[in-house]
Amino acid sequence: MRAWTLGVSVVFHLCVISGIVVAPLFATGDLPEPRRAAPEYILVTAPMPPDPAPLRRTNTASSPSPIAAPLNPQAEILPETPLTPGAVPNPTDFGVPGEPSGTGLVPGSVVNGDPLPLPTPPVRKEPVRVGGDIRPPQKIRDAAPHYPAIALAAHKQGVVILEALIGEDGSVTNLKVLRGIPLLDDAAMEAVRQWRFTPTLLNGQPVPVVMTVTVSFSLN
Repeated sequence: MRAWTLGVSVVFHLCVISGIVVAPLFATGDLPEPRRAAPEYILVTAPMPPDPAPLRRTNTASSPSPIAAPLNPQAEILPETPLTPGAVPNPTDFGVPGEPSGTGLVPGSVVNGDPLPLPTPPVRKEPVRVGGDIRPPQKIRDAAPHYPAIALAAHKQGVVILEALIGEDGSVTNLKVLRGIPLLDDAAMEAVRQWRFTPTLLNGQPVPVVMTVTVSFSLN
C-alpha cells in the first residue's frame, strides 16, 4: 500500500513540475515592452536685442554740377565769328610738339598750298659677296683662338671654315659654320667675332660684305 502511494505521489509531482517548466514555452502572449528612459530637454531662452533706432535722413542741398546743362535758356545767343578768307591757322595748333625742325608741323601736311616733304626712310643695304670687282676687306685687328682643354686632351686639330658677315663699319655681325670640328667650332667663332676689317666700298659707299674665313688649330 505504501509503495503504491509513493509511486502515485512521485508521478503527480513530476507532472506538476513538467507543467510549470513547459507551459511558458507555449505561451503566445505579447512580451512586455522594456522601459525606456525619458528624454531630457534643456530650455534655453536668449534675450531679444533692442529695436534699432530709425535712421534720420538729412536733406542736404546738392551743389549743381559744373558740366550740367543749364535749366534756364540764355536770353541771347551770340553768332559764330566767321574766319577771314585766306587766313592760315597757326601751325603750332595742329603740329607735333618736339619736332627737330621746331615748327611743330606734321610731315605731309599742306601749308599755303605746298605740301611738306615726307622723311626719306633709310635704305637697307643688302650684303654683297666677295668676288669679281668686290675685293675682300683687309683685317686690321686679329685675335688668336683659345685652344680648348678638352680638344687638347682628345688631340683634336684641323681647320674650321666660317662664313662671316662684315658690317659697314668692318665689325663681324654674323657667323655660320661651313666646315667645322665639334670641339673647336665655338673657340673659332669666339676669336673671329673679335676681328675687325676695313669697310668695303661699293660706288664709294660702305656696304656689308659676306666672306669666308678660316681658323687653324694645330697641336704643334
